[in-house]
Amino acid sequence: MGRMEGKSVIITGAGSGIGRAASLLFTKEGAKLIAVDRSDGVKETVELVKKAGGTADAVIADAGAERDVITFIDKALSDYGRLDAIWANAGISGGLVPLAEQTVEHWQEILRINLIGPFLAVKHAMPHMIRQQSGAIVCTASVAGLKSGASGHPYAASKAGVISLVQTTAYSLSGIGVRINAVCPGLIETGMTKPVFDRAKERGTQDKIGQLNPLKRAGQPHEIAAMGLFLASDDASYVNGQAFPVDGGLTASMPYTGKPV
Repeated sequence: MGRMEGKSVIITGAGSGIGRAASLLFTKEGAKLIAVDRSDGVKETVELVKKAGGTADAVIADAGAERDVITFIDKALSDYGRLDAIWANAGISGGLVPLAEQTVEHWQEILRINLIGPFLAVKHAMPHMIRQQSGAIVCTASVAGLKSGASGHPYAASKAGVISLVQTTAYSLSGIGVRINAVCPGLIETGMTKPVFDRAKERGTQDKIGQLNPLKRAGQPHEIAAMGLFLASDDASYVNGQAFPVDGGLTASMPYTGKPV
């Protein structure tokens, strides 16, 4: 029996990176999955799941659009009869635009997907989980939401908002049996961070990627997926309202460049 055996799960941003790794891991652990992304990559994710013997269906949708969120939650209920977990993982980086050059529209789009998207997932998953008196919600935040220096301003603000959403929602769900937590990835090798890795390769400095954390490396999507699986599973039955860095130890200290002792 897998840790998600028979559970109905939605994962957004499932077309690549962390979302794809999570889709493969959750279904390996027995989940019945609705994989969501606004790109066609989500179809490839579902093909990979099915080749591995898992159960999944793909939905092309915008995780920051309320009508789309209602649609893919309704599909999970229609296909699988209930909703046991949702991982609001979809997000965009927004790049590193200087503060004085950022536009309101730039901020609005990042906040729409990165923060309003998780809010909509919570808003529309919550009533079904309340009726069940059980359920787990996972949101992808970031170390950028905990400390400065890890991203551009709107991205960091959106992820700080996700952490606050998780904390406040945990108390809105008091006594119901529904849990909500956030994962805060550090530097993870995904499509979103590809420009960082590409630039390092061009300069011949790829060995310096991740040098600021004590593990001295970047993370991989499956390492974030493992934390999400734990938080969505019954193994985390007493874990609620928390934001967990998965960052090689980056946020364990102030910036440090000295040699180990």
